[in-house]
Amino acid sequence: MPADIRLIPCLSDNYAVLIHDPVTEATAVVDVPEPGPVMTALEKEGWTLTHILVTHHHADHTQGITAVKARYGATVVGPKSEADKIPGLDVAVVDGDPVAVGSLVGRVLETPGHTAGPASYFFEGEKLLFAGDTLFTLGCGRALECDPPVLWHSLQRLRALPEDLDVYSGHEYTLGNGRFALSVDPDNADLAAMYAKAQEQRAKGEPTMPSKLGDELKANPFLRSDDPAMAERLGMPGADPAEVFTELRERKNSFKG
Repeated sequence: MPADIRLIPCLSDNYAVLIHDPVTEATAVVDVPEPGPVMTALEKEGWTLTHILVTHHHADHTQGITAVKARYGATVVGPKSEADKIPGLDVAVVDGDPVAVGSLVGRVLETPGHTAGPASYFFEGEKLLFAGDTLFTLGCGRALECDPPVLWHSLQRLRALPEDLDVYSGHEYTLGNGRFALSVDPDNADLAAMYAKAQEQRAKGEPTMPSKLGDELKANPFLRSDDPAMAERLGMPGADPAEVFTELRERKNSFKG
């Protein structure tokens, strides 16, 4: 039986995600930006939380962990490299470690860049990727604790995964990401179509995720930093892809559109 997924809006633009195994009744949440919405969603579904999967240490992803763990006794799983910054951590994981939610078995992908050691969670059998703040719909996270080429390497790892994955990210940033993407890649029909769909979704109050990884490969400029055409559009013909990515990231940091 496939996993049941519930996307939970939190704070101003964060998301938590519930993953429920209907076979064993195990349930995990990916990140806890705040406890109230997560508890409300669990009560509505009648699910008992067994695991908390943490992508990275930032407070807007972890500040609800203590209350939720106290309520349900869930096991907190998170990246070993950020263990001292994650409240209530029970299981510290590294790249390649398995993560089981009942009969649903995923694995950890270390994707440094946004922070020094975030974890993405890849459930191949369920075709799910929980990317935290590393990869967004039509964008990527800021390189806050590493140099941009480190984040570029992490994105290369993610883009090599199966294209039919549903990608869940930590924030609703799609409209802003789309406006920036169109500013550097205005003739991309796939990008224009994704942006138009996102506008419709947000107008209805709907989330813009998950997105398909295959669609991101066509439309997300950050995943195409090694495309010579992207370098040309940035006025950087022949530049190293890491330099192109760095330029894209710097432009997005200051983008006002």
